Amino acid sequence: MLTYIARRLLFLPLVLLGVTVFIFVAMSFLSPYQLVSSYIKSPEELKNQSLDDLVKKYRLDDPAYVKYFRWLGNVLRGNLGYSRSANMYVAEAIKARFPATLELTLFAIIPVVLGGIWLGSLAAMHHNKPIDHVTRVFAIIGWSLPSFVFGIVLLMYFYGVLGWFPPGRLSTWADQIVLSSSFVRYTGMNTVDAILNGEWRVFWDAVRHLVAPTISLSYLWWAFILRITRSSMLDVFNKDYVRTARAKGLAENLVIRRHVRRNALIPVATVAGLMVLGMLGGLTITETVFDYKGLGLLTATAAQQLDYTCVVGTTLFYGLILVVINLVVDIMYAIIDPRVRLE
Repeated sequence: MLTYIARRLLFLPLVLLGVTVFIFVAMSFLSPYQLVSSYIKSPEELKNQSLDDLVKKYRLDDPAYVKYFRWLGNVLRGNLGYSRSANMYVAEAIKARFPATLELTLFAIIPVVLGGIWLGSLAAMHHNKPIDHVTRVFAIIGWSLPSFVFGIVLLMYFYGVLGWFPPGRLSTWADQIVLSSSFVRYTGMNTVDAILNGEWRVFWDAVRHLVAPTISLSYLWWAFILRITRSSMLDVFNKDYVRTARAKGLAENLVIRRHVRRNALIPVATVAGLMVLGMLGGLTITETVFDYKGLGLLTATAAQQLDYTCVVGTTLFYGLILVVINLVVDIMYAIIDPRVRLE
């Protein structure tokens, strides 16, 4: 397995190079006058220069291959350009917003995966019984309900009516503590930093702000994982090796734990990897509904304001996450099912 991982890591730069080529080709559809906006940090720079002067100054009319290698060089140096919507460099904006998205993903992923697998297993083990029908209805509603509608309902009831789970990342008083000089930012994740600083009031306030978006995300993905787990387990139940295990007199819980669930988890691992990828790439709708300042809200705001530089930068970051998570999913296959050989 180590050989396989090393080989995949060696291919990683080539894959990332392909990602940069794809993104640059997409960027080439923009005119030099649209691209010049990524170099302008304030309207003051436009007072004494025309757009043609700026295009020549930043060499945006160079041949495509010249512009690609210059852009690639800037990317390798961590220079993704300046974001007008975030009012800072794109790399700094991603660095500032990604911990918030990562924190929300970590809070959501554990209940989603464990809850989805448990509900899917429960439905499969009680196939065509009341429990199965209830979980199927639960899954159909969860998968059919638009996430922004469910998010707004949660926000309206739990914040508007009960006042329990407010939007945003922190209350104003907690935000002032976090921004004070005495509070050290270790990770950018409010809950982790609050624990490390011993600020338990800030920790509970951060958790209170995470509950509603976590429930909103969980319901959607619970339904998805439940359906995959249920159908996969029902398929495995009909395999010959399961019938053989039952014929040998093995207890049903052992049959499920050793032979059914483990083999049924391979497609679940695939969709779970894609689910993590989708979350880390930015939960645009959820973050927008709950005014949660993460990577998704950054990308949505940049797209609304035609901030091409920020959109390209976040897309490149998303591509990097995609490549890494695909590698992790491939390794998980071999861990879950020893029959999968990675050599």
